[in-house]
Amino acid sequence: MSIKKCILKLKTRDEIKKIKIAGKVASDLLYDKLDCFIKPGISTKSIDNFSEKYIRSFNMIPAFLGIKNIDGSNSFPASVCVSVNDEIVHGIPNDYKILKYGDIVSVDVGIIYKGYYCDAARTYSVGKVDCIAKKLINVTELSLYDGICKMLSGNKIGDISNAIQKTVEKHGFFVIKDLVGHGIGKSLHEYPQVPNYGKSGVGIELLSGTVLAIEPMVSISDCGIFMLNDLWTIVTSDGSLSAHFEHTVAITDNGYEILTKV
Repeated sequence: MSIKKCILKLKTRDEIKKIKIAGKVASDLLYDKLDCFIKPGISTKSIDNFSEKYIRSFNMIPAFLGIKNIDGSNSFPASVCVSVNDEIVHGIPNDYKILKYGDIVSVDVGIIYKGYYCDAARTYSVGKVDCIAKKLINVTELSLYDGICKMLSGNKIGDISNAIQKTVEKHGFFVIKDLVGHGIGKSLHEYPQVPNYGKSGVGIELLSGTVLAIEPMVSISDCGIFMLNDLWTIVTSDGSLSAHFEHTVAITDNGYEILTKV
């Protein structure tokens, strides 16, 4: 998906408030409602149906439904992305993919409220998972928060990227270097890109009013990526497990605020 115009668009308090209202719905969906809903035996399409109904119950709009891919040739056919095991991101929900005991599944949700977007994701265990999968999920989430802690006015994008990479690699895992976080606001994807690896102290300076979607994508092996024939689903090239966590975060005069975890 393309990044809109290379200009850092600082958000006002009112704009951040609108993003936060959408963010609360995303947070409640990911950290409450789907916790109870996701279990062995359900289809990935049922997760999409449940999520869309929940989003629309607040008179909000699923941000992913109908969005075009990077070359504009293909529209995303669902309201959320549901990615299972080696699927890193952009998994298309369907009726025939049934979750099995021991799977891991990430759900990525975007919501539009009064013209403003939020974006969040979480990876779930389906029943009890093995030790490696559990550690992968925990480390990916930990790296997200370590990156978020660097979202302070005066820091650089590279400070976020480096913090994520250091946490992931310290625990023996690997960031997916081909995929990035992004700015967000009146568009789902805005400038700047936020890599999950890099050097601290480099990149654009972060300022109060900056809103970013921070999203580490992590694998158990140092593999490449591969896009499936549906032109959306991105998988690890060697079939290894991958996890994904994401929050929309604003920098304020008082530090950072996670808008999708209210």
